[in-house]
Amino acid sequence: MTASTPEKIQARHLSRNAYLYVRQSTLRQVFENTESTQRQYALRERAVSLGWRIDQVFVIDSDLGQSGACAVDREGFQRLVTEVSMGKAGIVMGLEVSRLARNSSDWHRLLEICALTDTLLLDGDGVYDPAHFNDRLVLGLKGTMSEAELHVLRSRLRGGILNKARRGELEIRLPIGFVYDGEGRVSLDPDQRIQESIREFFLTFRRTASAMATVKAFRRAGLKFPRRIYRGPHKGDVQWDELDHSRALWILHHPRYTGAFCFGRTRTRKLPDGHQVSQTLPVDEWTALIRDAHQGYITWEQFEQHVQILHDNAQAHGCERDLGAPREGPALLQGLAICGRCGERMTIRYHVHDTQRVPDYMCQRRSINEGVGRPCQQINGAELDQAIGRLLVETVTPVTLQVALAVQKELEDRSGEFDRLRRQEIERASYEVDLARRRYMRVDPDNRLVADSLEAEWNLALRALAAAQERYEKQCETRSAQLNKKQRESIMALAQDFPRLWNDPQTPEREKKRMARLLIADVTLLKDTEIIARVRFKGGATRELRLSLPKPSWQLRQTPTAVVAEIDRLLEGHTDHETAELLNASGMRSGEGLPFRRLMVRRIRIDYGLKTQYERLRARGLLSATEIAKYLKVCTATIADWRRAGLLKAYQYNDNGQYLYERPGVDAPRRFAHKNKARREAAVDVTTPWHD
Repeated sequence: MTASTPEKIQARHLSRNAYLYVRQSTLRQVFENTESTQRQYALRERAVSLGWRIDQVFVIDSDLGQSGACAVDREGFQRLVTEVSMGKAGIVMGLEVSRLARNSSDWHRLLEICALTDTLLLDGDGVYDPAHFNDRLVLGLKGTMSEAELHVLRSRLRGGILNKARRGELEIRLPIGFVYDGEGRVSLDPDQRIQESIREFFLTFRRTASAMATVKAFRRAGLKFPRRIYRGPHKGDVQWDELDHSRALWILHHPRYTGAFCFGRTRTRKLPDGHQVSQTLPVDEWTALIRDAHQGYITWEQFEQHVQILHDNAQAHGCERDLGAPREGPALLQGLAICGRCGERMTIRYHVHDTQRVPDYMCQRRSINEGVGRPCQQINGAELDQAIGRLLVETVTPVTLQVALAVQKELEDRSGEFDRLRRQEIERASYEVDLARRRYMRVDPDNRLVADSLEAEWNLALRALAAAQERYEKQCETRSAQLNKKQRESIMALAQDFPRLWNDPQTPEREKKRMARLLIADVTLLKDTEIIARVRFKGGATRELRLSLPKPSWQLRQTPTAVVAEIDRLLEGHTDHETAELLNASGMRSGEGLPFRRLMVRRIRIDYGLKTQYERLRARGLLSATEIAKYLKVCTATIADWRRAGLLKAYQYNDNGQYLYERPGVDAPRRFAHKNKARREAAVDVTTPWHD
């Protein structure tokens, strides 16, 4: 038998405090179910009647409006547990067990602590001592029944929701572009601007195959995207903002735009810390999916294609590193290259050569994961991309005309869609101006506060209209500049010559990659004594390309053999400076593509072991100034004078003005003396003395 209530309450219990825990599940119950709240507060008198003083009774009511399903967010319940565990509580009071907890784990944890600290429990049925087996058994059953009651209530509500969802009759929040009509059926938003914006969004994504590229296209075109407000004073209104990446992904993943009713796409579960985590489920695990339930913007097949494109794009950052979205870089095989050694996807790195970005295909996943070793392979992609481009030109030549005509039609359709959206923006702004004007005209002129406010709204609408018209005019000018007659003729010319279309510098790298992916499934690369590229096309056919290994950078910058030979020939009769000028005049350039200078010629002469002009002249027997002066028995200054007078034949052998001389005949001293004497007699001022 369980001890009676007076026997359970001992002096040690009365010496400690009494805690009254008050809770209501929702704020609505707080304001409407006031009787239950009053009954809970009335337990204070019950504690006083059992022997506790009024100043010993503490009321904990900070959890009003909080659910009892979990103790994580209930500050009052956590405070109660703290007080009990510190031995300050003699009794814990609650109207019923469900007020304290509707979760068995929280309830039994409280019972354990109360039993350890010798704390009593009180509800509407009596006083319990958790240390006694019978009382604990009753309290455990009450906790289980409280949790089961919550489960039954939830099951009833959830069951009704699921039944309506399986029939497709459940009214849930619709994404932008859909509304409920007067009969509760889903239909397209009657606002044509909203419809056209959503259709243009899906057209742009199919054209760019990237969510980020779609966002950029909208922002470059100056187009806004609608967003419905669901909270606040403007609830239900449509706001036009810049399109962002997260919103684009949300729209592309939402199956409602196909006209399908769907429910249960995610599963939510609670973590031990009380937070919730959502998991996206596959289509076959959804609670309800009814295709063609109402009118949509795209088909279900298009939706699946969009999801697959996003999946492939996301894999570029995942563990498998699959295709990824086509980027702006020049690497043609981005996402297509596979390592021929280990089978992993190869990544892209760029280096700069001659002010141009050159791709390198690298297999480095294992070296990064393991932190040791070098990359499996690293292949220069300059010549490889060119070879793949030539292969594609050969492959797609029979369908060149159709491809180019489709590109031209897409450009025209795209321009028309943008133009229609901008005109709708002007129409909407004009409507806002008329509406503001009518409101202003209907106001009483004497009511200046309202009149001033409405006048400000009218002015704001006028400014918005002017801005929309200005954007439309600028975009029209840009469109006319992009699609003029001359460029249309150019497109038609390119349509008949696909190699020109492929090699045209105006063709973006992203578009080249998209064209390559239409034909190529992947390219397996193997670097050995040569580069082997096995190209696998979408239809299953394969082609193998063999390329020689790219030359090292020093060989690419090496002076051509023909230029070295020309330098060797010019050095027979010219100095380094003269040789550099003659090379530049003939249009020759160094291995780095730079014009020649004297020091460059000198470096090449030394590196290739070419003889200097001095050595060449000495080999022919020419004498220096000192040697010929000794031979003629004159000073070197006289030799210079005779050279300038043309008496000696000399050759300049460097850029410092130094010469080598041909050996004169045996009678040269007597002949030079007579010529010099005659020159002195004829000259008025002779500055150079004559020496015998």
